[in-house]
Amino acid sequence: MVKANWSWIPVGFNWESCRGVAADASVIREEVEHVGLWIAVRMVVSRNFMEMVAALPAAKLDELYGSPWTCQAVVRSLPPLAKQYVLRLLFVEAAVSSKSIQDWALPDALNKHKVAIDKLEQLRVLIEATERRKEVSYKLNPRLQKQLQDVLKTGGGVPRESLPASFAARVPSLVDLENYAMKQWEAVLLQLVSSAFAEASTVPMNSTLTATFQRAGLITTPKGKEPPKITDAGFQFLLMDTNSQLWQIVREYVASAEDRGMDSAELISFLLELGFLNIGEPYNLNTLSPMQQNVIKELAALGVLQIQSGTKDRWFIPTKLASNLSASISETSGVQPGEGFVVVETNFRIYAYTTSKLQAEILRLFVRLEYQLPNLVVGSLTKESVSTAFASGISSDEMISFLSKHAHPHAAKKTPVVPETVTDQIRLWENDRNRVQMSPAYMYKEFPTVETFEAVDNYARDIGALLWDEPSTQRLVGKAERHEEMRNFIRRQSSAPQRR
Repeated sequence: MVKANWSWIPVGFNWESCRGVAADASVIREEVEHVGLWIAVRMVVSRNFMEMVAALPAAKLDELYGSPWTCQAVVRSLPPLAKQYVLRLLFVEAAVSSKSIQDWALPDALNKHKVAIDKLEQLRVLIEATERRKEVSYKLNPRLQKQLQDVLKTGGGVPRESLPASFAARVPSLVDLENYAMKQWEAVLLQLVSSAFAEASTVPMNSTLTATFQRAGLITTPKGKEPPKITDAGFQFLLMDTNSQLWQIVREYVASAEDRGMDSAELISFLLELGFLNIGEPYNLNTLSPMQQNVIKELAALGVLQIQSGTKDRWFIPTKLASNLSASISETSGVQPGEGFVVVETNFRIYAYTTSKLQAEILRLFVRLEYQLPNLVVGSLTKESVSTAFASGISSDEMISFLSKHAHPHAAKKTPVVPETVTDQIRLWENDRNRVQMSPAYMYKEFPTVETFEAVDNYARDIGALLWDEPSTQRLVGKAERHEEMRNFIRRQSSAPQRR
């Protein structure tokens, strides 16, 4: 028997108060323990992605719940308290009043209860039951309920059977597969940084992927023969962890599904299904629908999958990136222990122990690179290099976070990981930049009389055009967009008869 880890049960939750509503709470607990960690061990799907799923029409959502993999992914995306509600109602056919559900939470957890109910309603996991009583009652979505019941009874499994062991000799090792995935992903990101340094990819970035980047606002839409340019959002995107980057691309890819003639519900269901496949095992490509085969080809360009061909068959192999399709940003983001490469010294020197062109180019966004050896990049944080990053839309917190997350294992043992002298100076440079704001303006001076200056000064103040004034020298500065109004007013004042 596989024992479940119940560490995700929220504090302030009264499990035993469920007795009498779902027969016996121990029955549910025993059933979950028997089938193992179908809901607790695997990670949660990106919240942003599930917000997009929740925005689908009710009919589309119900269609999605015809897939057990979508149902599991949705439940895993829920807050802990909402997961408990689903478990309690899983084998309850009758409607349960909202008051009864609220009684399951302790008084100090009512705010979490409201959040849980809102999320369950948004995703149509809970549906209001139509009854004669005035009190609101809920039932689990019947399609989702049936799928989850089947998962508990059968123990889950994988969405598809992998190909026979005879293919094992042709399947790459997990190390080779991970290297392939990172090479593909870096080749895509390098095209955002600088196409001149992009390594040749076995699957070049296609027009669909380019359109996805444009839709996400990461690159500009080219005008004429000009190539696309990276945007401020694109610079910020490069400093994210791989999982966050992947989910942003997937979200935009799904959002444009209808424009490409794809059914969004079918696409979402297939993407979530891929997250449940075993990494490194081959799956038959010929058994997929034409739409699914196109998706596989486009995901291969990202390194999510690897496609291989034999004399008769074609198959695809999920990489580590594919597992991120069923993983949370919060739980799998960042750099794995031992994978960091950056050392930051108190004299603002940066040492990056890496052979990756992508990592070197990302550092170039805010570091002045001085030497680049085969496995070492040396540079410095300067006011000029950091200011260039600020101008590109990168904040001080994003720079510091990147340096901390990618710290070399030896540097990561220190507290703080990035020296305070460095972090404080980066923030001071940002404050200096934000302290002064540039505004197009006009200066007005040499007024004929004090009265004329005062009248113009008051007028500029009244219409919101005044930026600065100095009565002692009869000078003032006004906004450029109000110059015509200011000039016309000054002319009227000059032509008006002067008082004696």
